[in-house]
Amino acid sequence: MNLRSKLVDNRSGYFLILPFYLFFTVFVIIPIIVNIGLSFTNYNLDQMSFIGVKNYLNLMTDRFFWVSLKNTAIYTFFTLIFTMTLGLLLAIVLNRKLTGLKFFRTSFYLPNVTSMVAVSMVWLWLYEPSHGIVNQALGWFGIGGRQWLFDVNTALGSIIVMSIWKYTGYYMVVFLAGLQGIPGYLYEAVTVDGANGFQKFIHITLPMLTPVTFFLLVTGIINNFNVFEQVNVMTGGGPMNATTTIVHQIYSRAFFDFLMGYAASLSVVLLLIVLVLTTLNFKYSNQGADLDIG
Repeated sequence: MNLRSKLVDNRSGYFLILPFYLFFTVFVIIPIIVNIGLSFTNYNLDQMSFIGVKNYLNLMTDRFFWVSLKNTAIYTFFTLIFTMTLGLLLAIVLNRKLTGLKFFRTSFYLPNVTSMVAVSMVWLWLYEPSHGIVNQALGWFGIGGRQWLFDVNTALGSIIVMSIWKYTGYYMVVFLAGLQGIPGYLYEAVTVDGANGFQKFIHITLPMLTPVTFFLLVTGIINNFNVFEQVNVMTGGGPMNATTTIVHQIYSRAFFDFLMGYAASLSVVLLLIVLVLTTLNFKYSNQGADLDIG
């Protein structure tokens, strides 16, 4: 069968996927290309002129960019580590036959489907210095309250804690699906060989969850590097830029300073960072799920 006949036979399939590719081209590919073009201009809504790589040179000496990059990296590292770890532990616990199993699964997953703006407003109230529940709970143990979102030393950590609470349920559900896909005969085989629970976890569970872990790692890095809503609602990037992130800087430069060209260059750099990290993950993390039962 030649290429022409194959295209004729598959034209119904191409027709069905055409809307997606049109949507992807119009709302993803074209905006990316336009944004890259804007990054080489001084566009500020009133005028536009080509300035070459000046925006990128200015970015290298922009203190706020480096602060936002550091904050984003810290946020991504700690949020990803704790959400994946807690999600896996919860998945292991809730993969057993327990009383109220559906209730617990739903309760842990519910924050993930709640609007980030709504969650941020709730935690803004929880962290409130005078009457917030967090400080009141600490007071019961004789511990003094803190200015959680107004202290340079605690603001970013407070946002990280809130994000861990929100996203852990999602990781739990994905890990739970992976656990339920592991064949039972593998555990039966190592049980006969005298393996204990820890050995089963190390030599069976973790290797078999490699594809799931790889998926969560890649998507988690991408999502966490795009953190914005909770920062904008809870701190506005403060205090003293202690919580500003790359996306928050893009937003500020574009819609407060009206430096659209400079904001475009920031977004291109963010795209490159995420692309590099994703490539490294594909190269070094996706090694398959080889079992070591010995």
